[in-house]
Order: sequence, then structure tokens, then C-alpha cells
Amino acid sequence: MKQTVPAIVLLMTLAACGGGASTDQAKTEEKKEAAVATGAAYVIDTATTAVQWRATHKGGFAPRFGTIKVTDGTLNVENGAVSSGSFNVDLNALAVDPASITEPEKKPADLEGHLKSGDFFDVAKYPSAKFVITGVAPYDSSKQKSLLPGATNLISGNLTLKDSTLNITFPAQITVGANDVVANAKFVIDRSAWGISYKTEGSPENWMISKDVEIGFSLKAAKK
Repeated sequence: MKQTVPAIVLLMTLAACGGGASTDQAKTEEKKEAAVATGAAYVIDTATTAVQWRATHKGGFAPRFGTIKVTDGTLNVENGAVSSGSFNVDLNALAVDPASITEPEKKPADLEGHLKSGDFFDVAKYPSAKFVITGVAPYDSSKQKSLLPGATNLISGNLTLKDSTLNITFPAQITVGANDVVANAKFVIDRSAWGISYKTEGSPENWMISKDVEIGFSLKAAKK
């Protein structure tokens, strides 16, 4: 299985695309200070929150995709806008969609096992990923260009995968109601920035698996 598997991330676990022209590339920087939790707390509904990942082999071929599970999290809302928050992802629950496995001799469980191994997430040592918001800004379509339809905000946050934490910024569509919050986003990260470098070493012509991983999520949270 090790010759044909891609990687997430993510965290982050996070849709559809192979990191091409239909998805925003997240801006990646050094870790930043977390936003201070102010305002009303909204608890993430883990039953209805969805996080998807998608990755491909070299050249965008043989896409693999699936889901990861958010175990807990909170968003804070102040003056009608999300101001801070965080959530955790259970990498042991990483799942591969059977529809992405087209080779008759391969099974989703084979890829799941490889993604959880030391080649990728090493879940025995690092069973979870975490995202902590460091800033939320309004999205200005006159100054910024996003491929996400209906983008309303730019979210920045520290994404921890394995033993590495980096700050990423990506467009999102956030709707804040009196009793709930819905946040949707889809973006691409370079997994090798977090040290997940299997089959990406050396010159690009030797890469077997794309470094780009697409993360998509629909977070739903209810007011405490």
C-alpha cells in the first residue's frame, strides 16, 4: 500500500479538489498567540460538524478522500462576530471513503492504516490534531480574491499536526445567529511544512504523492 497512498492532513484534519485552481492555498506562517476568549461561548456540535480531506498522487492522479472527526471545541462570539475558538480532531478516527479506492486489490482499511502509521500521522504517538483561532477578520472582496463562494471572513489559527504547530490563514463563510454559528471553509495546505514528508523528498520529479492536501469543513456550534 505504501506505493500508492496520499496524505492528509490535516487536521486538521480538513472537501473536494486536489489542490488545484478551484481551492484557496492557505497562507502558512510561524505560530502566533491565540485570540483571547471573549464574548458568548458556542459549543461545537460534533454530531453535525463535518471535516473532509482530499489528496492526490503526482499530477493530480488517483485522488483519495475521506473524513476526520472533531471531538470537541468552542467558538466565541462578540458583537455578532466570531472572535476566538478552538477544536480538536481525533486522528484515530480518520476514515477513507471507499469510493476513492478504485483498485480492486486495495481496501480503505489498508490506506487508513498507512495514514495512521509513522509515514504520516503516527497516531500511536500523536493521536490528535488541534486548531486554535488567532484572529478573525472581515473578508474584503475588493482587496482579496478567494475561490470560496460567499466568503465573509479570513480566519487565522495555529494548526498542530504531530509535534509541529504553524499558523494558517484561509477564507471562510461564517454565519452567526442568535443561538448558533455555522462556519464553512475549503483550503489547501502543504503537509510537508508539518514534517509529513513521505514520498515528497528530493526533486519534484521524484515525488509520488502530492504535498498538497485539501481540507474542507462545516463547523456547527450552539450557544451554551
